[in-house]
Amino acid sequence: MKHRIIVLGAGYTGAVAAGRLARRLHADDVRITLVNAEPDFVERVRLHQVAAGQDLKPRPLAEMFAGTGVEVRLAKVTAVDADRRSVAVVDTDGNAELEYDTLVYALGSRSDDHGVPGVAEHAYEVASRPGALRLRERLARLDAGSAVAVVGGGLTGIEAATEFAEARPDLKIALVARGGLGDWVSPKGRSHLRKVFKGLGIAVHEHADVAEVGADAVATAGGEAIPAQVTVWTTGFTVHPIARASGVEVTASGQIVVDGSMASVSHPDVYAVGDAAYAMGSTGEPLRMSCASGTPMAWQAADAIAARLTDGRLPHAPLRYFNQCISLGRKEGLIQYVTADDTARAASLRGRTAAVYKELVCKGAAWGVANPLFGMPVRRRSIRAARTEADSTVEAHA
Repeated sequence: MKHRIIVLGAGYTGAVAAGRLARRLHADDVRITLVNAEPDFVERVRLHQVAAGQDLKPRPLAEMFAGTGVEVRLAKVTAVDADRRSVAVVDTDGNAELEYDTLVYALGSRSDDHGVPGVAEHAYEVASRPGALRLRERLARLDAGSAVAVVGGGLTGIEAATEFAEARPDLKIALVARGGLGDWVSPKGRSHLRKVFKGLGIAVHEHADVAEVGADAVATAGGEAIPAQVTVWTTGFTVHPIARASGVEVTASGQIVVDGSMASVSHPDVYAVGDAAYAMGSTGEPLRMSCASGTPMAWQAADAIAARLTDGRLPHAPLRYFNQCISLGRKEGLIQYVTADDTARAASLRGRTAAVYKELVCKGAAWGVANPLFGMPVRRRSIRAARTEADSTVEAHA
């Protein structure tokens, strides 16, 4: 009987893990099923561009994984039972239950409203494709002079605010940040951010905690009312509650606790990668939710599964940071070089060159996902062969 591997989620980490598993293991030995709710791979790092009105290249999962041995199943995951090794899904045929021998949990994260009143009713998000498309439609209907408030001063908020300001110079764009603008990047990086924001006419409200979101304004804890016909919420991400309800060990925030191989510390047949996993980097610090750390986590999980099934040696992917790539519209960018633990270095790349650099990174990441069998030597090892070798070794020493 084939070893059943189910990968939940076909974002960057899930798709990479599925492709790498197909590359490492013989199709005669394993059955790899990739479960995803949407038929296309979504470039999440570009969703602010989608919201701004740009069209991205469609990447159908069925085409991406054709001929790889990976079965793509379009279904929504509703529950995971780690003790019973089963996954509940809903597809066009109704409810179904999938059984697995090894599970790769890569369902990622979604926008976090932090319990702020009015967010669910009035704010838009760009953490999902449906959310980005809803925002796109709303922005298209705005009249000139309308106010748009982007709440959140992290990477997503900065990229969204600059993208909207460049695409719609007729709108009044404001960024509302809890801290200072880019206060985690280098001094030269912060200076460049302020220069770009000023050039695009973006108003910046720093050190402002949002207490409530209304239909036409954002209220801060300090009593300020910031006009906003549209509010875009970009204050971070949270893990789907499916992980907490699955029975595996999770953190207080709901992330699955994993070891160095990305296996659950409570259920070794469950591997978690990407935003849904609580993993330690090479420096001993927890990895933040990001594509930069998610992809190496997927490599590590796939290689660990292949090694376990074939009695191979467990390799280790470097789980560390090198830079933060920030797009500031289509013409400007900032590449902030960082230490292994994600602390800003003095050096940074700025301007048009940085914009090109970021674009190449995005294209490279998407191309790698869309070509799952390219870029690494074929090292497929038969599970049967590995077991035969192990049995022979035991007999030889008997």
